[in-house]
Formats: sequence, structure tokens, C-alpha cells
Amino acid sequence: MMDITTFKLSLRDSALPPTNLSIQLESLWYDARGDWHKAHDLVNDLEDKQSAYVHAYLHRKEGDLWNADYWYRRAGQQRPDNTLEEEWEELVRIAFER
Repeated sequence: MMDITTFKLSLRDSALPPTNLSIQLESLWYDARGDWHKAHDLVNDLEDKQSAYVHAYLHRKEGDLWNADYWYRRAGQQRPDNTLEEEWEELVRIAFER
């Protein structure tokens, strides 16, 4: 059974993401592995709020704050003032709660 701990362990132990992840978790997995483009491609065309939140985070990480703010608004969120690492943790937690 996949949980947050197992998910994080897969980041160091696997070349590919675990199966049966939500698209948002898969995106966050690739982001954590340093593949921003793959992470972005996974959520780029999705319209739901959770995907918009991940999309916003990715553009914040990229440094494109104007675009990030657009996606935060689409997600019903505001750009946080925490670190990118803290935001990633929050997004993973939210994804596991769904």
C-alpha cells in the first residue's frame, strides 16, 4: 500500500514512479527527481484545482511568478511564502488525502 513514506522512499529507490499514483503525485515524483519538464507536461493540460495547484508550484519553482500566480488563482490558492520544499510536502500530503 502506498503512503507518503513509501512514496518518498521510491524517490531514491526507483528509476520510475510507482504504479497507480494520481497524476498529481506522479508529477510531484518527477519534480522531486529533477525532471521539471516531465512534471509540467503531466499537469499542463489538466483543468482540476489540484492539478492547477501543482502547476502553480512548478511555475513558482521555475521562477515564472506571473504564470505561477495565474495557476494559484485557478487552484483557488494564493502564492505561499514558505519554501518550495515545504510547498512540495504540502502538495504531496494533499494528494494523499484525496
